[in-house]
Amino acid sequence: MVDFEIFEPKNWLELQAFLFKEKDEKIDRFRSPYAYRGVYNAHFGLETSLQRLGRIPSKVEGTMIRNFKKYSPINTLIDDYNNLWNWISLGQHHGLPTRLIDWTHSPNVALHFLTEDMSTYHMDGAIWMVNYVALREYLPEELKTPILSKDMFYFSSMELKQNIGNTLEELYDFSSRNKNTMIFFEPPSLDDRIINQFALFSFMLDPDSSPLEWLKIHPQYLKKVIIPAELKWEIRDKLDQANITERIIYPGLEGISRWLKRWYSDKNNINP
Repeated sequence: MVDFEIFEPKNWLELQAFLFKEKDEKIDRFRSPYAYRGVYNAHFGLETSLQRLGRIPSKVEGTMIRNFKKYSPINTLIDDYNNLWNWISLGQHHGLPTRLIDWTHSPNVALHFLTEDMSTYHMDGAIWMVNYVALREYLPEELKTPILSKDMFYFSSMELKQNIGNTLEELYDFSSRNKNTMIFFEPPSLDDRIINQFALFSFMLDPDSSPLEWLKIHPQYLKKVIIPAELKWEIRDKLDQANITERIIYPGLEGISRWLKRWYSDKNNINP
């Protein structure tokens, strides 16, 4: 099996050059087909929060979504929320363990998530990169036809509802009829946080399967950037200078508080 590409930059300029080097040759524009995910520990893979519970995801997913909907103070009669994919997105956004993985279109937003916790600056981090545009060729025919015919790169929650279904039962039925694959969709604009984070979600048709092991079967569409621990402070300071901060990532009082706490922390007094 061919290994996926791993790159370790020596400095900020090498890092930026690698993250932003992609170009769409068809239209001669510098638009990347990659989604980016920043993790503060380079040893972290691509497990979902549902998998990290230690349970079999397919055994607990339905119960968790049912109870999240039941206890959420939201009028479920509102059409915009009466959608399985919106509910899963909303849960993921607020910390519910789901089958989803968070990505961003922005390499620098991914770098923010990698460096927002200064207590992790003693360890190497990583940026995972996946070519979500190329992965469309592995979609089931029922999904490939609508997305390619309209030249779309990923689905909306409404399009998933139309083409897969609006219940977990329909999703599991769809999965049983099709080969396991990774599917990307854009979450609904629930708030400014999702918009500012330039968010994108992925999920596996089989929630019990490993996203990383599946991607390793298609290594030409997967990259990993190892961020040396000694580079994290420079990245953090330059992101601040570029206004990629908690004030932008988490709009509102929470973001301001997070930013001020980090900004005024003593660099020599950060405990790992």
